[in-house]
Amino acid sequence: MHLDVQDLRNFYYRSALGRAAQTAVRNQMVQMWPEAKGQSVCGYGFAVPLLRPYLAHARRVVALMPGPQGVMAWPAGQPNVSVLCEEVMWPLETGHVDKLILMHGLETCDSPSRLLEECDRVLGPGGKLLAVVPNRAGLWSRSEKTPFGYGRPYTSGQLESLLKAHGFITENHATVLYQPPSVRKFWRRTAGMAERFGHALPILAGGVLMVEASKRVQAPLGPGEKIRARPLKALEGLAEPSAKPV
Repeated sequence: MHLDVQDLRNFYYRSALGRAAQTAVRNQMVQMWPEAKGQSVCGYGFAVPLLRPYLAHARRVVALMPGPQGVMAWPAGQPNVSVLCEEVMWPLETGHVDKLILMHGLETCDSPSRLLEECDRVLGPGGKLLAVVPNRAGLWSRSEKTPFGYGRPYTSGQLESLLKAHGFITENHATVLYQPPSVRKFWRRTAGMAERFGHALPILAGGVLMVEASKRVQAPLGPGEKIRARPLKALEGLAEPSAKPV
């Protein structure tokens, strides 16, 4: 079940809790992907809070928003890059995306397998995918006050297995949002400290999983594989030795 785009916009841009979540997730993403100069960057679901760092230097930035969710113009005050699309039929060329971000897309879609097949289609050889999903063990997946409280939460193992089954190789993973999903002033004032404390103590469960994976490049398939080398017959055509004495 997709949330409405207005609810997502209000959370991330008009609430203190949403701005804190946006900052924590985006800071971690920038550590994984510090730049995308000259590259094609795409986000699916509601990934616009994470796309802004790449607007200035990427060759192209596209924000895909699924039909059941709705679409909004973004970024404000600049040429729009948002596109309304079908869940598993994106208006993108095959193999032309370098970096792809899924946020509020994988856990809410009707068919995760078909969605990942579409991700594989649009990514170029060696392209990178960043999946941002609610952590089943975290507090955020249990609170309907945030968008991470909707859809199917994942464990790290479940998400990595799903990606592997669709031809992706996990390269990096992280957990963020150790702060409670609370609007109380105390937790808002201590949000930064909670994030630092959570990263220092991995035994704590963060609210969001972030898994970076690369597209597996298969060996080329074709007629060339069916060609078999014939044994070399170096003496073929020579006369048989005669048994008669010379």
